Amino acid sequence: MDVSIIGSGYVGLVTGACFADVGHNVICVDNDARKVESLQAGKVPIYEPGLEELIHRNVSAHRLRFTGSIREAVDNSQIVFIAVPTPQQPNGDVDLSFIEKVAREIAGILTSYRVIVDKSTVPVKTGEKVAESIKRYNRHGAKFDVVSNPEFLREGCAVSDLMHPDRIVIGAQSEHAVDLMKKVYEPFMAPILVTDINSAELIKHAANSFLALKISYINAVSAICESSGADVEKVASGIGADRRIGRDFLNAGIGYGGSCFPKDLAAFITISEQLGVPFNLLKEVQRINSGQKERFLKTIRNTLWVLREKKIAVWGLTFKPDTDDMRSSVAVDLVADLLREGAHVVAYDPKGMEKAREIKAIADAKLAASALEAVEGAEALIIATEWDEFANVDLAIVKEKMTTAIVFDGRNLFDPETMGQLGFHYYSIGRPSVKPQ
Repeated sequence: MDVSIIGSGYVGLVTGACFADVGHNVICVDNDARKVESLQAGKVPIYEPGLEELIHRNVSAHRLRFTGSIREAVDNSQIVFIAVPTPQQPNGDVDLSFIEKVAREIAGILTSYRVIVDKSTVPVKTGEKVAESIKRYNRHGAKFDVVSNPEFLREGCAVSDLMHPDRIVIGAQSEHAVDLMKKVYEPFMAPILVTDINSAELIKHAANSFLALKISYINAVSAICESSGADVEKVASGIGADRRIGRDFLNAGIGYGGSCFPKDLAAFITISEQLGVPFNLLKEVQRINSGQKERFLKTIRNTLWVLREKKIAVWGLTFKPDTDDMRSSVAVDLVADLLREGAHVVAYDPKGMEKAREIKAIADAKLAASALEAVEGAEALIIATEWDEFANVDLAIVKEKMTTAIVFDGRNLFDPETMGQLGFHYYSIGRPSVKPQ
């Protein structure tokens, strides 16, 4: 199949590379000339495990190319995917101006049948608006179909998620469009769910909101565990063993972040209110998530007393491991809070250091070259992102380097008993604190 992807961010790049890897001819489009030049030169602007190798392999095989021209993409593709940003607006609604602009550009080019696919996460009824825009601005009377094909990619696992999907959702009104979409996804050998466009659009928001709900649920339980002396990890394993519930997304921590959950949750709340059916449960999910970081900060303040002038090491800045993405990162927010209270913060992240230098809110933090350098002379260590590198560090050396061996583990990365035996004052989420043995 001849396929194009308009938008070369996390979703567009991964989708394009994976489509090419199963044999499709793919054109990736971006309006950022510098990004296009960088990709054409073989430089991948984001970190995602396996992605760089995938791109290089398929560029070399002439199945994948990059351009700044939407016309080139539309003229040479049977199916055009739209994977442009849909940022959150201050009122929680979604900014659809990028999608609307692309729809108008496609309309001005279209002279023969194409399938136009919404890959971006969009509010319900967006597909209808895209179809209206293309029809309104197309002067050639070209036939087309609009399809909703939501992505379910987890940053850090995106290549694997696309190559081995749980399901593929195709929202369409035309059987011909469905048939073409099935051909695109045939090599992936995954279950395909065909729905109307509105249902497909709702599936994405409903799925992400439910996963955010699971995270906030176990975080709410973690507060009860801390007050009662129970262990949230054991509670999560106990309830997660029930097949109706499952263990995934029941990891207590300092809250979810990233480019999807906060934005999609806010959008779903706004959508529900606009439709006259307020989804108040999701507002509570937001409240719990926000409160989780504040509870963690309270523990830090209660333990250290005054934060001003104290040297605090922070491990992790990305919103999750195996990505360099810091959008809506709880770790970044935490560092910003510590800096506002006068702490001297030394931070380290395995993949996020370059992007960290661009974030004004944490500009006063010192960035270390390694995890061990960050803890040199530190009066406390905060674990904000659960990178494997941190789990495998030599904790005996960490203790030697620190001025006072106090650890606040916001991701429950370590075993409390082991930390106590090693001589740490150890505080985690939803588990009893531990003193040196």
